[in-house]
Amino acid sequence: MGNRGMEDLIPLINKLQDAFSSIGQTCNLDLPQIAVVGGQSAGKSSVLENFVGRDFLPRGSGIVTRRPLILQLVNSKAEYAEFLHCKGRKFVDFDEVRQEIEAETDRLTGSNKGISPIPINLRVYSPNVLNLTLIDLPGMTKVPVGDQPQDIEHQIRDMLLQFITKESCLILAVTPANTDLANSDALKIAKEVDPQGLRTIGVITKLDLMDEGTDARDILENKLLPLRRGYIGVVNRSQKDIDGKKDIRAALAAERKFFLSHPAYRHIAERMGTPHLQKSLNQQLTNHIRDTLPGLRSKLQSQLLSLEKEVEEYKNFRPDDPARKTKALLQMVQQFGVDFEKCIEGSGDQVDTSNLSGGAKINRIFHERFPFELVKMEFDEKELRKEISYAIKNIHGVRTGLFTPDLAFEAIVKKQIIKLKDPCLKCVDLVVVELVTLIRKCTEKLTSYPRLREETERIVTTYIRERDSKTKDQVLLLIDIELSYINTNHEDFIGFANAQQRTAANATKKRAMPNQVIRRGWLTINISIMKGGSKEYWFVLTAESLSWFKDDEEKEKKYMLPLDNLKLRDVEKGFMSSKHVFAIFNTEQRNVYKDLRQIELACDTQEDVDSWKASFLRAGVYPEKDQTENEDAMNPSDTVSMDPQLERQVETIRNLVDSYISIVNKSIRDLMPKTIMHLMINSAKDFIHSELLAYLYSAGDQGSLMEESAEQAQRRDEMLRMYHALKEALVIIGDISTTTISTPVPPPVDDTWIAKDPSPPASRPGTASGAPPSRPPGVRGATPGPPSALNPPPAFGPPVPSRPPGDPNSVPLVPSRPARVPPALPPGVPSRRPPAAPNRPTIIRPSEPSLLD
Repeated sequence: MGNRGMEDLIPLINKLQDAFSSIGQTCNLDLPQIAVVGGQSAGKSSVLENFVGRDFLPRGSGIVTRRPLILQLVNSKAEYAEFLHCKGRKFVDFDEVRQEIEAETDRLTGSNKGISPIPINLRVYSPNVLNLTLIDLPGMTKVPVGDQPQDIEHQIRDMLLQFITKESCLILAVTPANTDLANSDALKIAKEVDPQGLRTIGVITKLDLMDEGTDARDILENKLLPLRRGYIGVVNRSQKDIDGKKDIRAALAAERKFFLSHPAYRHIAERMGTPHLQKSLNQQLTNHIRDTLPGLRSKLQSQLLSLEKEVEEYKNFRPDDPARKTKALLQMVQQFGVDFEKCIEGSGDQVDTSNLSGGAKINRIFHERFPFELVKMEFDEKELRKEISYAIKNIHGVRTGLFTPDLAFEAIVKKQIIKLKDPCLKCVDLVVVELVTLIRKCTEKLTSYPRLREETERIVTTYIRERDSKTKDQVLLLIDIELSYINTNHEDFIGFANAQQRTAANATKKRAMPNQVIRRGWLTINISIMKGGSKEYWFVLTAESLSWFKDDEEKEKKYMLPLDNLKLRDVEKGFMSSKHVFAIFNTEQRNVYKDLRQIELACDTQEDVDSWKASFLRAGVYPEKDQTENEDAMNPSDTVSMDPQLERQVETIRNLVDSYISIVNKSIRDLMPKTIMHLMINSAKDFIHSELLAYLYSAGDQGSLMEESAEQAQRRDEMLRMYHALKEALVIIGDISTTTISTPVPPPVDDTWIAKDPSPPASRPGTASGAPPSRPPGVRGATPGPPSALNPPPAFGPPVPSRPPGDPNSVPLVPSRPARVPPALPPGVPSRRPPAAPNRPTIIRPSEPSLLD
């Protein structure tokens, strides 16, 4: 029972591979497998065809295998092939298999030598194969041909490493015998990932093409470049044989004859050839799977546990159950409300560390973008003084005024307050855009129900648009309230007496403390290539200066720029540039840095630009005013110096206006966020929690609203299939573990056979009398050494302990079953030949004959 259980392992791994490949996932299991690597035209595909006994792989010169081919060989009475991408279709004609491989390869890679790492899964059922799973990989090449990219060598190498770096992967390193083994690409790349040689099996092809007088005996006896698992020699069909449609059966017979008749190989003929290679791979893969079973089992269990919670709701799933639909609708709407509130208020769950979103972005609008827009509206000094003088003259009329008129102050203040409407409305628009984006993000969890998601987005977005108009009405009302009464008794208002004492120099906004650092960060200075090119520096902005350093340690200062007479200017992004740019310039037309009239500073995102601009505002550096001077302003008669009395009146009103507008700005900056939060954001949260469900019910039929998307149905089906595949795999692994405890499993060949190298012919006792010449060589086992070490009983046959060790004569001594007392035969027995033995057992099913034996 133990070996029978072990025999199920390779089909189990095949089943897992198919289940995970069809789902499009690998489950991070690293399933045990054998990867075939080698140079281009080394004979990898020919070896695989010899296993199957059919011509089914694309052949030719140059690079033929351009996608990994996962080949699963399954011992079966019938003979046919199946592709994973052609489910349900059985290929009986193997010429059609070749055509399908070529068509599927060309579909992804084109027809001109391109490659792709996406594998093709092919399963071949045949009575002539042993259970085996191999991956045929593209051959390593040096020079690109056709439309191959220039780095084709590195692409193929990376593809091979994806498979062979996994500890669970055995490496079948194929090397032609007519090249120097020291130059083998296959052994070189295998040595990189498996320096101890624990996972590498050497295969030497084209032994019949070696120069006359040379042989590969030292290599095949594992003396030249030793591998723990040794080397196996094979002879494939030549291109002439393939073109002439030479039968693979005849080719296997010719291969057998070659090893038996060649003087350098006849003593090791029993462990050479394609049949022995297939048996050895079957045994070694089975042993390898057995060794990796504990780790595989723990991985399967962890994957199963991770799926358990998600699959639980799918187990008794009935798509048309109205109770389920109602419950799902309630849960979805409730979760949507919770997610929306978390995005606005902030939460520790699933924090986005790459971008600002939700409430954080709205906060930036309130406290960086909106103040910046307000400051942009700040009046131009020259234009303002001109307006004040016109207002004073128009109020006095034909008379010459002795006192400063109040009406002039009120007219100028109201004109400035009206200008606040645009930045306030723009602030509301920015918040609406962010809320709509937030709603789309929160409805991503409703993707399983497309109609529900669509209706939810429509209802909530429509509600926000309605609140948008009401919020704007309220904002305009705030401006109208400010216009309705000019409160000159405000505690922060400087009053008439103080206004007269103020000088124009003190009218500018007071800056922060001189040494206060307002902002630090990286910025790029854009300079033409002729002057050194753009470079990134660490900038430090204080209340009085802008400095930049070589790095953020702030040890090596490059330059310090005073902020006096500086202003900001927007700069259009360059055609080839991905950065966002703004500029600093001097209002007195002086050079800012070296011989530059302005310096351009670049950030990665527009948000960074806005944030830096807001920081400059705090330091008292304001944006440039976009205004066209009208012709009247250019008229010298209007701008001639005023009489001293009018000039004092203009200065007084100028200071009063500055003081009062700063009070209004402060009030608006405080009230705008509160108004938007109350009328729009909090109202939207209340609507989602209390009224959204009612709107959804009234929007249409609940059944159509809760219809699943095709993707969700497919995902559920795939999830269940994976879950059941994992459970079944665990059951099979559990059965194997329990049924093999009582029966000792033979030791794996990978740990023992290289340690005991085959003895020289002189040290082996003669056995000519004990082994008749007619003994079939294929029955004697895998290796010609002692059964206990070099020739362990195969893991896929009947266990050795079942035969009484002391009763060799219990079976009649016929030529096909000699006694096993002598350890081996001399290497030079001339009478070894493969006679027909139709009734002897095969490796897997004792009752069926096998072509490979």
